[in-house]
Amino acid sequence: MTTVLIADDQPMQRFGFRMLLESQDDITVVGEAGNGNEAVHLVARHHPDVVLMDIRMPGLDGIEATRRIISSGARTRILIVTTFDLDAYAYEGLRAGASGFLVKDALPEELLAGIRAVAAGDAVVAPTLTRRLLDAYVHHLPAVPGAPAGSDPRITALTEREREILTVIGQGWSNTEIAARLHLAESTVKTHVTRILAKTGARDRVQAVILAYDTRLVTPM
Repeated sequence: MTTVLIADDQPMQRFGFRMLLESQDDITVVGEAGNGNEAVHLVARHHPDVVLMDIRMPGLDGIEATRRIISSGARTRILIVTTFDLDAYAYEGLRAGASGFLVKDALPEELLAGIRAVAAGDAVVAPTLTRRLLDAYVHHLPAVPGAPAGSDPRITALTEREREILTVIGQGWSNTEIAARLHLAESTVKTHVTRILAKTGARDRVQAVILAYDTRLVTPM
């Protein structure tokens, strides 16, 4: 059973989400939050698998709530709900530690699939879309004068092959594309990706893409 917390300041939006989620045999809603502070408090109380997190909420917004939940060490994964796919707020949400985002006009089956994917430890946003989003807002990244690309300790711990694969993940390649272009079995690619996530501390593939940008392995197109 996947447990979900709904965080949205619009009661009708929460009601709609709850009706959809509770129609599923494998999903249960453990609570609702009308702002970020409530979301942080309820995550600490209920430890849900997934938070469906609105961005624009009064008081503590969804981005800061996401940051606090992730920094607390909670295993809860965050699925940001935003109005536009290339939204600066969605960018900030991913950088705060969200495992993906969906637009509010997503189809019900897309929302359900997204929640199940996040609960299983997968990233919801396609790597190519993550790259488009980061390319649009990467100028917000802090400059590190004189720091060569890939000098971050999280990167230096990787093997040469793992570093190569992290770079192409950051460029938006799927596992299938990596396997074909680097002449590897797809199972081998999956093993490398798993090791990359473990060594770098990235929670999922979306966070791996962000890491590749942060460490300048990948630069905007």
